[in-house]
Amino acid sequence: MTRIYTDRAEAGCALAQVLKKYAPNRTLVLALPRGGVPVGYEVAKALQAPLDTLVVRKIGAPLNQEFAVGAIAPHEVLVFDEDSIRASGASQTSVEGMVGKEREEMRRRIDVYRSGQYSVGFTPNTVIIVDDGIATGMTARAALRAARIRYSRARIILATPVCVPGTAEELSREADEVVCLASPLDIHAIGQAYEHFDQVSDEEVLRYLESAKKN
Repeated sequence: MTRIYTDRAEAGCALAQVLKKYAPNRTLVLALPRGGVPVGYEVAKALQAPLDTLVVRKIGAPLNQEFAVGAIAPHEVLVFDEDSIRASGASQTSVEGMVGKEREEMRRRIDVYRSGQYSVGFTPNTVIIVDDGIATGMTARAALRAARIRYSRARIILATPVCVPGTAEELSREADEVVCLASPLDIHAIGQAYEHFDQVSDEEVLRYLESAKKN
């Protein structure tokens, strides 16, 4: 497929143009680390909104961790796809082990990114959850459910530059609105949409958060 974006910054700028209507509405941008943070930074900057993180973790199959069978998020949110678990051939015990492992990593990242501290005291009318792309939709679904618990009175929007066909429609049942700029029929992995899709480090996440605080 043809590359759509040069990098996450370009994708974030494109996404921000569509989301600018929310700028005056006490909007909070929650980026999914790590890859969603550079995208969310551009959105928050354009909307002059606070930027914070919402840490979610994919649960991979024990024998193939790239194959998602579920996801976890704060507030004890746990999402599973039973069909994926059966397809992976994983036992319940092994899946539970993966959940424990990812819960530890989620807590580590919450601590490292000081997740929630960058928006402490801010009561939003609109929450925009941003990621760099949506494939299976499991992490996005977990994020939406966690945000709904934390910000029960806010309008919850899921926004992404690119998604696999069908996922936006499925997630519209969880969000008040889903914004997906591109959904190519021939996309199989989110990295296909980017010319540069390097991993984002913890240090980069913190730099984006600190920079957004100064804007």
